[in-house]
Amino acid sequence: MLSIHNLNYASQMTVLFQRLSVIATDMLYIYAVYQCCSCVSGKRGGKDLLESPPFVLSVLLLWNFGLLIVDHIHFQYNGFLFGLLLLSIARLFQKRHLEGAFLFAVLLHFKHIYLYVAPAYGVYLLRSYCFAQNNPGLRYQWLDPAKIPKAAMTGGLVQEFQHSVLPSVTPLATLCCTVISMLPSVFCLWFKPQGPSGFLRCLVLCALSSFLFGWHVHEKAILLAILPLSLLSVERSRDAGSYLMLSTTGHFSLFPLLFTTPELPIKILLMLLFSVYSFSSLKALFRNEPLLHWLEAVYLIGLIPIEIVCEIVFPFTSWAQKLPFLPLLLTSVYCAFGIIYAWLKLYISAFTGPSEGKPKKEQ
Repeated sequence: MLSIHNLNYASQMTVLFQRLSVIATDMLYIYAVYQCCSCVSGKRGGKDLLESPPFVLSVLLLWNFGLLIVDHIHFQYNGFLFGLLLLSIARLFQKRHLEGAFLFAVLLHFKHIYLYVAPAYGVYLLRSYCFAQNNPGLRYQWLDPAKIPKAAMTGGLVQEFQHSVLPSVTPLATLCCTVISMLPSVFCLWFKPQGPSGFLRCLVLCALSSFLFGWHVHEKAILLAILPLSLLSVERSRDAGSYLMLSTTGHFSLFPLLFTTPELPIKILLMLLFSVYSFSSLKALFRNEPLLHWLEAVYLIGLIPIEIVCEIVFPFTSWAQKLPFLPLLLTSVYCAFGIIYAWLKLYISAFTGPSEGKPKKEQ
């Protein structure tokens, strides 16, 4: 089982242990969601508890479609890791900066993919904690980096290929594009502080920048932006619209992870249930404010014919043997437009939002 090349090993006890361990580690994620719900305002929405922002947020996080299929069907331990991330975010909202920084440092040691959002953490902690007046955050100068022992690193089975038609993209090129795309959000966080909400928006933008321009990015990395954006979606209608656009297209882009025929109705039903609740609950929170432009709605409706073509029509065409990856290409390209649009929309929201300390307009 411990051999990285033993890909077909699957004893009953191993499967049982893996499934139970995923469920057990989700307890941390549930606690983190509870802490995040305590950080959002409950003034918006109707008198009914089911329409309150904390309840809506809890459902958006606990029943997130992407996390459900990635962890409990595709099988991974992302719930535990996202629990650490959300708990870290909650601690920053609660002004418990050291705890938030510690939890994020622990998270980085578990999985390096969360380095994507490290710039948001670093700039926010420097701006709001270390450089704040009467703050002892910079007193700890006794740590000598030269005395830190070397750590062991791990490697996977990632394969690299050279493109036949298009020019091959190098890691350096993706690094430059990622850093350049992050810089505006980081500068905005430093020069135009907007409190914890501004930090969270910067975190989402850093995650999206890494997802769009990063090197060897997995489909599930979109959850690194969708889950934190859930907290903002229950606060402002503009962010709610961005969330609906990003979550719908991002979750749809995860469909290829479940490629067998028995899984087809399961993923469609789960996606449909989560999407219906997301749209209806956020619409109930912002009753008199439109969440999506009609063109945005048309784009999202276009996901339906994309799914029909890829899953039902294409397998019966002659192209299924000649171009087997065409459905993946079509899904990726179509979803890319929605994700890029949400990324740009969030950038506009970050630059046009009020600075910390200024009165906020209802949006």
